[in-house]
Amino acid sequence: MIENLNSKIETSPVLILADLPLSSHAGTALAVLGHPIGHSLSPAMHNAALAGLAGHDREFSAWRYFRFDVSPADLPNALARLHAAGFFGLNLTVPHKIIAVAHVAEIDPDARHVGAVNTLRRTTLGWRGYNTDGYGLATAVRETLGLDLASAPIILLGAGGAARGAAVECLQRRCASLTIVNRTRAHLDTLLAFLAPLAGNIPLRGLTSADSSLPAKALLINATSAGLRANDLAPIDLAVLPRPAAVYDMIYNPPQTPLLRAAAALDVPHANGLSMLVHQGAKSLEIWSGVPAAQTAPVMLAAARAALASP
Repeated sequence: MIENLNSKIETSPVLILADLPLSSHAGTALAVLGHPIGHSLSPAMHNAALAGLAGHDREFSAWRYFRFDVSPADLPNALARLHAAGFFGLNLTVPHKIIAVAHVAEIDPDARHVGAVNTLRRTTLGWRGYNTDGYGLATAVRETLGLDLASAPIILLGAGGAARGAAVECLQRRCASLTIVNRTRAHLDTLLAFLAPLAGNIPLRGLTSADSSLPAKALLINATSAGLRANDLAPIDLAVLPRPAAVYDMIYNPPQTPLLRAAAALDVPHANGLSMLVHQGAKSLEIWSGVPAAQTAPVMLAAARAALASP
């Protein structure tokens, strides 16, 4: 999912490291770290899920999810201080996912492939890092569009961090082919070189502009930021492409981007990134609590929609 950082979702206080003594929590403390962080839906989602779990298991009544605004330069200090303060789990959002890799004690093999972590779980030695974004994407595409990444031809727009995570997930799930479209050749070539060892015999190529050679009936995934701002154009002209099977835009706010409006006009199945946000969050909670992600995802989705709808 791609977030609109200009959108303020005030579902819980925004804390800074100086507030850490004030946020001490007798139960199990969780948090999301980002810069900025006022837009984050994670506190609303996780605290709603924890409240629901507490209705069946009193243990979860002592769990609480916070959020901290942490600058990139302060991230190593923040990770150390939150560990010392007894926090059990952390989520990381922009711009910390790649930075944190060098500051965790252990890293899950899947996260190592991506080169970024978005979920940390406390260990005695420090933090163990995971990445649940790929799970979130695959689960969201299946749930909202009825498609599996496995055996599907994929057209991926973008070559940044979000695109890299999506590309790795597509290749690990053995997509039929992966075509990456990005306007900047240097970034595209860097990503292709990174992905080549993972691709194996899966056809992998990069283009700097869309053309008629793109595969028909492909799943098109937007991993660019085009669509976040009101005056943005769609990142690609769907009308000149071979008809895709579906379009998934990782942006969730605004809910209807120019790309999704174009898909609707062409009667192409489409979905935004809110489902990805929810499923990656539910997977994080599973890592911390052991509760299956599928159990908490519906509550998280309702909470996220309510937070987005609030003035």
